Amino acid sequence: MLTVTDLCCARGGLAVLTDVSFDVDAGKALILRGPNGIGKTTLLRTMAGLQPALAGSITYPEDEAAYASHADGIKSALTVTENLKFWADVHGLSDPTGLETALERFDLTDLRERLGGTLSAGQKRRLGLARLGVIGRKVLFLDEPTVSLDGFSVKLFADWLQNNHLAGGGVAVIATHIDLGIDAPELDLTPFKADPNAGGGSDEAFL
Repeated sequence: MLTVTDLCCARGGLAVLTDVSFDVDAGKALILRGPNGIGKTTLLRTMAGLQPALAGSITYPEDEAAYASHADGIKSALTVTENLKFWADVHGLSDPTGLETALERFDLTDLRERLGGTLSAGQKRRLGLARLGVIGRKVLFLDEPTVSLDGFSVKLFADWLQNNHLAGGGVAVIATHIDLGIDAPELDLTPFKADPNAGGGSDEAFL
């Protein structure tokens, strides 16, 4: 479902990764590893189409990808349920079939009428991740998805990822420093680090 071939990408006008290639089949995940600054976020953003690649190709089904970063995307004045419906609607799903499952899987059922602005950091993170269960996208690019989560909540996320998203034929590429406890190969990006003197990067701002 996802094929990356000889991908080269840049950050702030400088090449950071070169000749990255891998495949992820439907129902599978890939864990990105490497030290801070190696280019995990840059790679995810490039694959998600948020910034241009310097070279190479990225192939996955059209309109099937979603990128989730550290930002939870919570609307403070909306309830938990309204937040999920909002994001489903943004992705063209006015009546999301996965809403109740997302609430249950991320332990949000009892919080469904709470305003987003009144949630704790961990609850906001769970709500931010629960969005992934209602937007109907098969290809997920996840950047440190478990930030602010305790051990119990990390397990909630891993269980949803393994037993709902992947079991349903989705794929996920995840940058993380922790062990999520899921059955997935790892890719260390260190060997793909670009020559710091290499040129060719765009001059666009990195957001």
